[in-house]
Amino acid sequence: MSYDGVVTSSEQFHRWFAERGRATDYRVKEVPLDRLTGWHTDPDTGNLVHHTGRFYTVEGVQVSVRDGASWSQPIIVQPEIGILGVLVKEFDGVPHLLMQAKMEPGNINTLQLSPTVQATYSNYTRVHQGNPVPYLEHFTDPRRGRPLADALQSEQGSWFLGKRNRNLIVETTEDVPVRDGFCWISRALLDELLAIDNLVNMDARCVLAALPPAAAFAAPGEDSFAGALARSATAPAHTATLLSRFTALKSRRQLTRRRIPLREVAGWHRTADRIVHDGGRYFSVLGVDVEAGDREVPSWSQPLLAPASRGLIALVTRRVDGVLKVLLQARTEAGTFDTMELGPTVQCAPANYPAGGPPRPAFLDEVLGAPAGHIRFDAVHSEEGGRFHHAENRYLVVEADDGFPVDVPEGYLWATLGEVAELVRHAHYLNVEARSVLTCLHSLWTP
Repeated sequence: MSYDGVVTSSEQFHRWFAERGRATDYRVKEVPLDRLTGWHTDPDTGNLVHHTGRFYTVEGVQVSVRDGASWSQPIIVQPEIGILGVLVKEFDGVPHLLMQAKMEPGNINTLQLSPTVQATYSNYTRVHQGNPVPYLEHFTDPRRGRPLADALQSEQGSWFLGKRNRNLIVETTEDVPVRDGFCWISRALLDELLAIDNLVNMDARCVLAALPPAAAFAAPGEDSFAGALARSATAPAHTATLLSRFTALKSRRQLTRRRIPLREVAGWHRTADRIVHDGGRYFSVLGVDVEAGDREVPSWSQPLLAPASRGLIALVTRRVDGVLKVLLQARTEAGTFDTMELGPTVQCAPANYPAGGPPRPAFLDEVLGAPAGHIRFDAVHSEEGGRFHHAENRYLVVEADDGFPVDVPEGYLWATLGEVAELVRHAHYLNVEARSVLTCLHSLWTP
């Protein structure tokens, strides 16, 4: 049986997605920071500020941690809590997700597959006096539908100061009219799409980390990666032990930071067009003018953070007594909300660690040198296109062999997928990069 707005195959999806790209003109033009309409540089601080005092600001932050590291940098300050929500409904007994083709000014390919609702507080309260956010009523109180997941989750701690969004998955039994730019797709089809570069956006990947995989578990005795995933998800969870070890790490880590004027950030300077690091590393701050006919407002200007190079997000897995475990890293970043969160095994920009330069992150070389037969997932995905310009990471899931150490350095923790699934349903445990790569790992369940 067919239903309006339900996409049933990869071919049908790509036809629909291509039609959405042709339906609206999108224009993004880089402009100097001092020519951003509606934005200004505060004369006292040098901060970039919107004329309403809402949305976000670009300021400076001074950071120090107990191990002696200290630095300052530009950072996005956006204290509002937005909504990232995915609506779920069964068709012929199969759960489908209501997704949208959404333009973001920083996307490398403009249009990507996004959650049902992806909106900042300023957007959905219509500070910009634009159109209402579609389907918002399913994710605000009094809510229509049954929540499957609901937690405040962090955004990139390296570029946001304590930024969080409310991540929701809500199941509905209502007849939901499908608007232009939206479609229902199954989780199995979404798993296929995750293997395509720059298609499923960051917000969708992070929200869906809390949704169980689509495919039935492989047979427990099956000697395959899917079988090991299944055993990892159903093995006895020792979450209390994992949390105790993580809490011990957090209690020993001291993070001190304070907001400072952007003009006082050391090691950075402002050119005629943007703000850049003196060594050309890390990221820069630039401005864009945007036109998008299908957004809540048809045109606007804004600053974006632009990374200097492509990053790497890698998750190492290893079978222990037939059960797959993932290797997580306890990380503290400039904007981390609660001192420390668990991230993927490797999270860095490899270009920042050239030969003869600073010490390379643990396991970076092992991941980059992994044999092709041990790489279970490999795709390039974009990060938040609403705040970052052409920010891409290579996402890897690597299965290590028996020679990979079970005993790992302090700050690294092995966990089963059952334990990780419990953590991801709560705030301040898994960082945004870990949740994103976890969704990529979940996609490998699909036969």
